[in-house]
Order: sequence, then C-alpha cells, then structure tokens
Amino acid sequence: MAPSAFPGPSTQAAPVDPIPYGRQTIGPEDRDAVAQAVAQALLTTGPTVRAFEDAFTGFLAPDRDDLHGVACATGTAALHLMMAALDLGPGDQVIVPALTFAATANAALYVGAEPVFADVDAQTLLIDPTSAARLIGPRTKALVGVDYAGQPCDWDALAALARAHNLHLLADGCHAPGAADRGRPVGTLADATSFSFHPVKHITTGEGGMVTTTDAALAERLRHLRHHAMARHDGDNPFRYDVTALGFNYRLSDINCALGLAQVARLPQWLDRRRALAARYDAALAGIDGVSPLARRGDASHAYHLYVIRTDGALAARRDELAAGLRARGIGTAVHYPPLPQTTLYRERLGTRRGDCPAADRAYKTILSIPLYPSLTDAQADRVVAAIAEAAAALS
Repeated sequence: MAPSAFPGPSTQAAPVDPIPYGRQTIGPEDRDAVAQAVAQALLTTGPTVRAFEDAFTGFLAPDRDDLHGVACATGTAALHLMMAALDLGPGDQVIVPALTFAATANAALYVGAEPVFADVDAQTLLIDPTSAARLIGPRTKALVGVDYAGQPCDWDALAALARAHNLHLLADGCHAPGAADRGRPVGTLADATSFSFHPVKHITTGEGGMVTTTDAALAERLRHLRHHAMARHDGDNPFRYDVTALGFNYRLSDINCALGLAQVARLPQWLDRRRALAARYDAALAGIDGVSPLARRGDASHAYHLYVIRTDGALAARRDELAAGLRARGIGTAVHYPPLPQTTLYRERLGTRRGDCPAADRAYKTILSIPLYPSLTDAQADRVVAAIAEAAAALS
C-alpha cells in the first residue's frame, strides 16, 4: 500500500510565535482617525498638523505654554532642520556622542559641518561631558546630547559646557518623550530637541518627527525651512511668494498627524506600561548570571524606548552567541548601536578609527536590546527572560 498523504501527528513541538524587539500599537481609534483625515479637504498643511503639534507639546510639558512644536517628515529631518535653522555650516564642528543612530551625526554633514565624536559614560552609555569638554575648540559651534534608550543625559553638565563656550545646545530626544532630568521634561532642556515617530518609537505617525523649542523665533524659522523657505508677501494674491533661503520639503501630512494625534492620547498609559515591563525585567534578570541592565541615573525619569542588557563575566565576549540563542528561541533582539567612528562613512570621510571612543567600543561588543513595547504581555516578558536564562546557561 502506498504511504498515506496525511502522516500522523508530528513529534516536533508546535512553533512558538516570535516576539520582536519592538513594534507599533495600532487600534481602532487610530484607523478611524486616519479615515477621517483622508476625508478632509486638506491632506497636508491643514489644521490637524497644528493640533498634533499642540497635543504633543502639551503632553511633554503641560505647564509650559511657551513650548513650540514643529512637525516634520522624520526624526532625521528634525535633526537637519535644527542645525539648518541655527545656521550651522561649513567650517563648524558639532560634538555628538559616538554611540547613537547615524542620523545624529549625519545631520551635521547635511549642513556642511563636521561631527566630532565624544565618548560615552561606560555605565549609562550617555554622552560623557568630560569627553565632550576635551573636544571643544575654536570651530565648535554646537553640542548634541542623546537621551539614549530613553534615559536623559546630565543636562546640567551639558548646559554648563554650552554656556561656558557659547555653544548651541541641542537634544536628540527621539528615545525619550515623557522622560525628565531632575523633574524637567525632555523637550525643554536644550535650545531645540528632536523627536521621532517611527513605528518602533513611543508613538507613531508612520514616519514623522518634531522639533520642540521655547524660542519662538527659532520655531518660526523651523516652520519656514520645512516648507521650502517660502514667504508670501501679498495677502490679496496667494500666487505671489518669495523664496528667502534654501529650504526643504519636510512637511508632515495631516494624515500622518491624525494618526499621531490619536496615539498621543494614549502615550501616558503606554509609558506606564513600558516602565512596568522594565521593572519586571529588572527583578527577573537579577537572578541570571552573565547579564545585567544598563545603569540608571538616580535623578532622571526614564522613558524606556529600549531595554538594553549587557553581557558580563563569562558571557562578556559571547553577546553574538547569546543573540543567536535567543533568535533560535523566537526572541528578537537588536544592537543599538555600532559606534559611528567605526563606520565606513566616518572612517573614510573624517579619518576616525576604532579606539577613538573606547567606552563606546567596549559597550558595542556586549550590549543587546531585548523586546519592549506596550502590547508586550507579562507572559511574553517572562518568556523573554526564560529564553535569556536558557541561552546563557547553554553558553556557560
């Protein structure tokens, strides 16, 4: 008899749904908001853009009516707009941390300036003010702090440096909406702050970004540059306009902003959930040898865009093997980030090299971002921890 086309029960275990390191949360209220936006007369430069800007700044600093928000196409566009609006350009140097997403440094190149890489604190991976101070020279015009993983930098130390050397102080807050340094919200701590609304961030607009500033004149210049620097001088003739500078098409549509407006309403509860998950990880990982979370600043409130662990002890040199073990168990991970001085662009363009920022170099070999997002359940978080324990034990 020919073998059956329908074999008996498999002896293999049923597949387990993978858990990604990050994902967006989209609900019916988001879909409804987008559908309503599509039905509006204006799909771009309409009223939903300003409504989203006001809602986001209202979330960041509800007691600050002087905080302006300028929505734009991406978080990268936000960084570029900040530097362009402050007239940074050829001959200028901009200090940025070595451990950050490429956009932080690339934005300096976009305006013709030169990024200079400061090392990070070995425990928190935030920019090291002492390293930054050593890099300040006659061409230094700006200092950028990155609130890595959602934890604010030591903004008092950075502000003191900026004041002492007459530098623009800029913030890359793309990881940190809802975070605070000594009770002061991210978004208000620098001359201007960039935010990102990429799908893995705290809220999403699909793609999108925003700059916040308490400088009304700077906010107006940001708005001007995001729309080709076009100025209308004749209210009776809408077809007459002037172009006053090299601007950009960095607008964010009303459709994107409708999604962001629906999302920002749930941002407080999503932040609570991220913090609860981080606390759960803290408690559970304390019993696993060879892994530990990054250090936390006692005077800062963390927004937990990322939950980053590092391998230590016997596992210190086995991060990639641990990541492979987690992947085999259906757990997604990522590494944030390769130090920028080691990347081909900056090695070839600026002559940077491995060893320029030793703390960032050492950290890169051991750090791993594990799943964290509001819809992650307690059971899934426990599965992540169990997988870490199993994978670490298999390597010991």
